[in-house]
Amino acid sequence: MPALLRAVALVTILLLGLLFGLPAQATAIGNRVLDSAPTFNGGVYAIAQRGPVVYLGGAFTSATYRGRTYPRLRLAALDARSGALLSWAPAADGTVRALVSTEDSIFAAGDFHAVGGHDRDSLARLSAGTSAVLPFKHTLTGTAYTLTSGNGRLYLGGSFTDVDGRQRAGLAAFSLRTGDLDDRWRPRADDAVHSLVAYGGQVFAGGGFHTIDEVRGTLRLAVMHGKTGEVDEDFLPKAPAEVRSIAVDQAGVYAATAGVGGRAIAYSFKGKVRWQRVFDGDAAAIATAGGVTYVGGHFDSACLTAKNGVHGACVDGSQPRYKLAAVTAAGELAPWAPQGNGVIGVRVLSVNPDTGVLVAGGDFTTINGLDRRRLAVF
Repeated sequence: MPALLRAVALVTILLLGLLFGLPAQATAIGNRVLDSAPTFNGGVYAIAQRGPVVYLGGAFTSATYRGRTYPRLRLAALDARSGALLSWAPAADGTVRALVSTEDSIFAAGDFHAVGGHDRDSLARLSAGTSAVLPFKHTLTGTAYTLTSGNGRLYLGGSFTDVDGRQRAGLAAFSLRTGDLDDRWRPRADDAVHSLVAYGGQVFAGGGFHTIDEVRGTLRLAVMHGKTGEVDEDFLPKAPAEVRSIAVDQAGVYAATAGVGGRAIAYSFKGKVRWQRVFDGDAAAIATAGGVTYVGGHFDSACLTAKNGVHGACVDGSQPRYKLAAVTAAGELAPWAPQGNGVIGVRVLSVNPDTGVLVAGGDFTTINGLDRRRLAVF
């Protein structure tokens, strides 16, 4: 959407909110999807945003843009303003599951063993402006699922037992300055870590683990000191099901969970539940912007209460929400409701607060009935 049209749409939405009593922030991002963005022949599993550039990782091997198909081996980039497919295209030989943008690089993690013709075992550092593969080489025993950066470090989460032959149980950190494995930051998760977010000197982790460093109360969701790795025992929320994705803002922590019917749960920084929304399928992705929480997943309905029954079905009524939903700061279901399709649906969400762009990736093929194979830009 051109900048002028986006601005007009936002003003219109805000006026409607004032006239009809809708929370303005609940619809700050519209339902309309950018129809000029590329589509992909395989799943989009990872998104990183850097200014107007959106970097993508996944299982795809080609992208289609303006009627032409281009090779894109599991890594690609586009301009969020115009939707244009960019030339950035380092080639990975296996699925890319995580991306993060740092001051001077894009880091990737996944199932690959080579990127751009260079040996890279599950981890790679890439130039943000070119397709160059930069020095940063490590070996991993297991699977990498998630990346975040902060406190001068790159943090890695997954289901692995060692890095470079040194014991690491699902969590590791590297110096952004030297690229070396951090010997000091080494908390231990007893099962998979699916999501990491560095925020305010801390690192929040979500996953399928029962404990981190055997601290009771760190079930599936925990927070660690960003430099020492020490578990913060003031935050012990005990998430009710496997956490697939987390987000953090000034108000607290947000988790998207699986289970029998998925949930989006907002916690305080003390680990207390502020609100929760229940869906009839897994919640797999979560992001926040302007006081609104955006949720993506496998669901087709949002339950009106916290109760659900067999196979996660809502028992006290529901509203249709096909793979995407939004929740207000008060925990109310927002009117934002683009319609995605597919069994798996949405796997990843990313909001760029500078551009106001929300990007969704996954295995869907349509949004609002339009051809949006595996990628949607709102």
